[in-house]
Amino acid sequence: MRAEVDSTVPRRQLGRHLRLLRQEAQLTIKVVSQTLRWSTPKIWRIESGATSMRSPDVEAMCRIYGATAEMTEALTGLAKETKARGWWHCYGDAIPEWFELYVGLEAAASHLRMYEPHFVPGLLQTAAYAAEVFRVGSPELGPVERDRAVEVRLGRQAILRRRHPAPPRLDVVLDEAVLRRTAGTGLIMGAQLRHLVDASEHANVSVRVLPFSGGIYRAERANGGFAVLEFPDDGLGRRTEPPIVYGEGLTGALYLEKPHEVEAHLAVWGDIEEVSLTEAQSRKLIASIAEEFPT
Repeated sequence: MRAEVDSTVPRRQLGRHLRLLRQEAQLTIKVVSQTLRWSTPKIWRIESGATSMRSPDVEAMCRIYGATAEMTEALTGLAKETKARGWWHCYGDAIPEWFELYVGLEAAASHLRMYEPHFVPGLLQTAAYAAEVFRVGSPELGPVERDRAVEVRLGRQAILRRRHPAPPRLDVVLDEAVLRRTAGTGLIMGAQLRHLVDASEHANVSVRVLPFSGGIYRAERANGGFAVLEFPDDGLGRRTEPPIVYGEGLTGALYLEKPHEVEAHLAVWGDIEEVSLTEAQSRKLIASIAEEFPT
């Protein structure tokens, strides 16, 4: 199985530390950029974790921030980890830049909660279902590009079967419409539904259905589905990364990290769970709908 090592989390950790040091030094991004003769976008990209860093550049920032020798040493060490590249980087244009960040975060997460009102989530899609989603949703992709996009989607699924680090917990809630909206042919849809049943029997995967009978619910105010990602501890009881809410649109993605934003989505998640079928009931419903399609 391919390694899931990537620089996403180290870059974001380093960026947060440098931003806090700058704020404690009461320096603006403009002042820092002028002092280091860097562009302000470069400082912004560093602090947002969007780029790797060289140790000399980290040392230069720590020097003007008045960081201690111990902090400087720790951050220059962290800078070395920002150059690792995950397996998905070799797919280049097959992954939009705005989605690449999510792939790295997904691989580092220890718990993923996903609510999806329209499609089966990528982590649980079959190859044929994924190809149909790309064919309809991304008509600008040619056959070769579409095949590469499907490869990436299937490659992401390896995190659910990995041994080290431990695979994440995946909790999924699907609107009943996802099960009844046929993607492609009946053969494709039937195979996808049976795949959902099989996946739901894994110890680290939960699939529940939000039935039509549940009526309207708070998540309908959201623009589509969302995912809440939580990350493991560092061994000292501290999270390696704060929880993140991810939402996807036609031309980009939304990453929400403020505590009140995460709490609001977790509250909605709680409401959804209350009106969803149990895992056993959901598995039975999915299996019964699968029987309506050919094998």
